[in-house]
Amino acid sequence: MTDTQQLSRSLRQWMDVTSHRSMQDQARFVKSIGFSMAQFFLLMHVYYKKQCGISNLSEHMEITAPAASQLVDKLVQAGMLERAEDPHDRRAKQVTLTGKGRQLIEKSIHARFRWLESLVQGLSAGERSTVSEALSILTSAAEELEKKADR
Repeated sequence: MTDTQQLSRSLRQWMDVTSHRSMQDQARFVKSIGFSMAQFFLLMHVYYKKQCGISNLSEHMEITAPAASQLVDKLVQAGMLERAEDPHDRRAKQVTLTGKGRQLIEKSIHARFRWLESLVQGLSAGERSTVSEALSILTSAAEELEKKADR
């Protein structure tokens, strides 16, 4: 097996383990707060975008604008989102997280990555250094690919 094939195989195995664990932890968290995955996915999107419109949400989630609007309505009622008029288009609405919504998402992120702390603690100092260096290289390479894809 070539070095490239070996690295690809190792990365796929790592992604399988981490994706499975991350999704499992996320689903457990969402269930514990009584939200649907769609509601939570919408909150996560708003968290990372800071502010977005209903059409952006419907495109991102691949649902109709009325369905996205209904999800937003429920989350506004739950105190997780705020809706305001778009300053550039009075007919459109912009959605942002409330303080309560932001706290919820940050709590979920912390819960999702908690197991990484245990994983890191199980590595020797040398292994932590090696993994950190390798992940920095991979992150830079991934960011370059993203830049090229955005062009």
